[in-house]
Amino acid sequence: MSVAQTPGITAEIAARKLRHVEACLLPESQYAGVTTGLEAVPWPYRALPERNLSEINLTTTFLGHTLKAPVLIGAMTGGAERAGRINAHLAQAAQKLGVGLMLGSQRVMLERPDTAATFQIRELAPDILLIGNLGGAQFLLGYGAKEARHAVQTVGADALAIHVNPLQEALQRGGDTNWAGLTARLAELLPDLPFPVVLKEVGHGLDARTVSAVRDLGFAALDVAGAGGTSWARVEQLVEHGMVRSPDLCEVGVPTAQALREARIAAPRMPLIASGGIRTGLDAARALSLGAGVVAVARPLLAPALDSAEAVEDWLANFIQELRVALFVGGYPDVSAVRASS
Repeated sequence: MSVAQTPGITAEIAARKLRHVEACLLPESQYAGVTTGLEAVPWPYRALPERNLSEINLTTTFLGHTLKAPVLIGAMTGGAERAGRINAHLAQAAQKLGVGLMLGSQRVMLERPDTAATFQIRELAPDILLIGNLGGAQFLLGYGAKEARHAVQTVGADALAIHVNPLQEALQRGGDTNWAGLTARLAELLPDLPFPVVLKEVGHGLDARTVSAVRDLGFAALDVAGAGGTSWARVEQLVEHGMVRSPDLCEVGVPTAQALREARIAAPRMPLIASGGIRTGLDAARALSLGAGVVAVARPLLAPALDSAEAVEDWLANFIQELRVALFVGGYPDVSAVRASS
């Protein structure tokens, strides 16, 4: 397949990404009645922790890279000048704090090469774990190993996320709604890719049947991206109609805590990313206690990223400190001890 498309189509993709940014900033983009379920996960408290807060070790290894905290900046955007500034600010903060970064969908970059600069942040963050991103549906429309390798190599990424988002696509004008055969297509694709590949949802959750179906295909990790934070079904309706017309459908999904539990049972040895409504360091700690290897945060960083790298860094530094305090008062010396308790 040639990744070149008509100028009108690719311009619409780029414009839609900016509308996504604006919609995600609205409170209406968030789940209205569904929570992540993390608030109900018990967290221990020890009045005599018998360790020093400054000695709590948050360092972890994920996809072969050392992170100073078990945190990824989640996928957001790209493809337009404003999106490029967002990515630059995110990258600078990730480099400063030693955490990872997942790019937004690179489809627009492949189909409109002049937008590639908005994704190329490696010079700003030479040491971080950087994960590229393409939509799973595109691999039923002609994308293959060539496009996947190009997406990773062009930005100097270490890995690739393939996102699946059927509910979002079903409510998006002109969305990709032919999904039959994608599991088999991914099984063909993965052996041809020389880098780790992550399967991720976008905020409606990976369910147990999906995890069971893909656990032996060769994915390096799964991002459960559960319900309870940003509903991309709501985002699409806000972009298209300026309001949410199908509120019940937009609440469909697997809450983050449930998705983590089900994924751990269905694929007990698979590394997991917890995302979807992660808002505090205590959320992160609870997700780690359910078996996540790392957590990913996106929406809380969007407004800071529109401001500056320093604003992103400030938010993340506080988030990471909250996580450190949670481990301290829970009696855990490090991240591995939390995971061992799950």
